Amino acid sequence: MRDAESGHTLDPGGYEAELRRHDRVLRRSWDVRPGDHVFDVGCGIGQTTREAARTARAGGALGVDISAPAIERARELARAEGLRNVAFEHADAQVHRFARQRFDLAISRFGTMFFEDPVAAFANIGRALRPAGRLVMMVWQSPERNEWDVAIRQALAGPRGPIAAASAGPDPFSLADPPAVTRMLEAAGFAGIAFTEVREPVYYGPDVTAALGWVRGFTHTRETLNRLDPAAAARAVGRLRETLSAHLRDDGVWFGSRAWIITARRR
Repeated sequence: MRDAESGHTLDPGGYEAELRRHDRVLRRSWDVRPGDHVFDVGCGIGQTTREAARTARAGGALGVDISAPAIERARELARAEGLRNVAFEHADAQVHRFARQRFDLAISRFGTMFFEDPVAAFANIGRALRPAGRLVMMVWQSPERNEWDVAIRQALAGPRGPIAAASAGPDPFSLADPPAVTRMLEAAGFAGIAFTEVREPVYYGPDVTAALGWVRGFTHTRETLNRLDPAAAARAVGRLRETLSAHLRDDGVWFGSRAWIITARRR
């Protein structure tokens, strides 16, 4: 999962590998045209931005993210690939003053769930789109529909059941409810809102040790383990290892997941 508080977005191997099956579905939904100008919200280290730029050969792509280290890494990777029609900006898409009506398409891969004021954020994104400009974003469905979240939380909780909730923070499932999201996007100036279900597994690593290292980087995992005494934390890590072992296949550790691709157009 994309974790707003972790360093996972700086790992081009782990995070991109985790979502590789989602990426194939998402790219088809973008329908980027050669002359398009694309705006990538919450771009992380910019893989999706660079992919869009390669397709928009006569146009270009701008990636924005609130993580300055991620943006710097994105620029390095774009330079290494020799892409000249891509740019990256350290910015908060909720409040940043983007050029009005500059873009044909706004995209996001699990990068729009963390806005403090989603209506204001999507209205700001909409102002950057040309009239009838498109929005295509992928978000998680509800946590109970995502095997990875259910399994990790159960392993951390153990036989005594749920433990005290972590401190309030970014919610990766904030855009899971279609009726609520539809109202939100309509209030922000979008129309033609549609939801397409995506059922693709997430990949956590080639073996249990790699997967455990990956999962321990998730904000919820890290905060939970930090709140436990050393002995309880060790037992929780042991349960996590057992859970990951149960999901090990010949080609690595996989968990079921369910997401939405949400599409809309600016009114």
